[in-house]
Amino acid sequence: MQQRTSTTERYTRGVAAAVVAVTTLILAANAGPARATELKPAQQRTQHVIPAAPTP
Repeated sequence: MQQRTSTTERYTRGVAAAVVAVTTLILAANAGPARATELKPAQQRTQHVIPAAPTP
C-alpha cells in the first residue's frame, strides 16, 4: 500500500513541474535561426497603396 504524500510535498512537486514547463516553453520559443537572412530587393514585400478619390 502506498503512503500518503504530504501537502507540502505535493505543492513542491507542482511548483517544480510548473518551473520546468515554463522553462521549456521559453527555450522552445527562442529556438530558431541564429540570424535572420536578409531578403534581396526583389523578394522584399512592398506595400501597395491605392490613393483615395478626392472629395468634392
